[in-house]
Amino acid sequence: MSDLGKQLEERSGNTCEICAATDTLEVKVSLEAYEVPDSPKNVKDTAIFACETCRMQLKGESEVEPNHWRALNDSMWSTVPAVQVVAYRMLDQLRPEGWPVDLIDMMYMEEDTKQWAEDGIQRGPKIVHKDANGNILHRGDSIVILKDLDVKGSSLIAKRGTAVRNISLVHENANQIEGKVGPTQVVLLTQFVKKTSKEE
Repeated sequence: MSDLGKQLEERSGNTCEICAATDTLEVKVSLEAYEVPDSPKNVKDTAIFACETCRMQLKGESEVEPNHWRALNDSMWSTVPAVQVVAYRMLDQLRPEGWPVDLIDMMYMEEDTKQWAEDGIQRGPKIVHKDANGNILHRGDSIVILKDLDVKGSSLIAKRGTAVRNISLVHENANQIEGKVGPTQVVLLTQFVKKTSKEE
C-alpha cells in the first residue's frame, strides 16, 4: 500500500469513508485511495478512502445505485473536507431521487469546501473563464489587473499591475472572477486580467 493509502487507512480506521464498508474475513471490499476530481491546488488532502463499489460508481465505471448512497446520511457529517465534497457532489447528482434534497439543505461546509464541491458539478453548458489573452482561468490561479478598475459599491480603485492570488470563479458568469485586492474581496472582469500562474 502506498504512503497515501496508509495515511487514509489510519484516518478512516480502515473503513470506507463514504459507505462505512470494511474488510471482513467473509467479504473483501478492496479499500483504496480515491482522488477527488477538480480539486484546488492549495488543498493538502484531496483523497478519500473508499471501497470498490463507491469508487466504481464515482468514476462512472458502473451504474449509480441510489440505495447504496443512502449511507451519505451519515458520511455527509464527516469533518474531512474531501469526504464532504464527494458526499455533496453525489447528493447533487441524485437530486431527482428526492431524498438527497433534504440532506443537501442540512449539510454544513466551510465556504472554501463548498466552492471546491461546486467546482466539480456540471450543470448545463460548461462555463469557461478566460483572461484577456484567452488563457483558461482556474480556481486558485494568480492574475494581474491590466487597467485601473472602479470597484462597484466602494471608493476602491483596483490599480493596474495589482497582483491577485488564489482567485475563485463566478460559476454563472464566464466574464467574472473574484479575488482580494488588499483586504477587500472584489469581482473582476476577466477581459481586464492576465493569468500569471499556470495550473499544475
